[in-house]
Amino acid sequence: MLNPNIGKLIKNYDNRYRLVIDIAYNAREISKGIEESGEITTEKPVSMAIDKLAGKFEA
Repeated sequence: MLNPNIGKLIKNYDNRYRLVIDIAYNAREISKGIEESGEITTEKPVSMAIDKLAGKFEA
C-alpha cells in the first residue's frame, strides 16, 4: 500500500507532534508483536503504523 498523504492524517490531530508520538507508539507495538511471533516481514513497522492510522481515520 502507498503511504497516505500526511496532510490528511494531520487534520485529525491538534499538532504534528501528537501524530508522530502515535505513529511511534503503534510502530513499537507492531515491532514487539512481530518479534514475539517470530514472523518475518519486509514492511517496516513505521509504514505499517501509518497505514493503520490512515485506515482508522478513513472509516
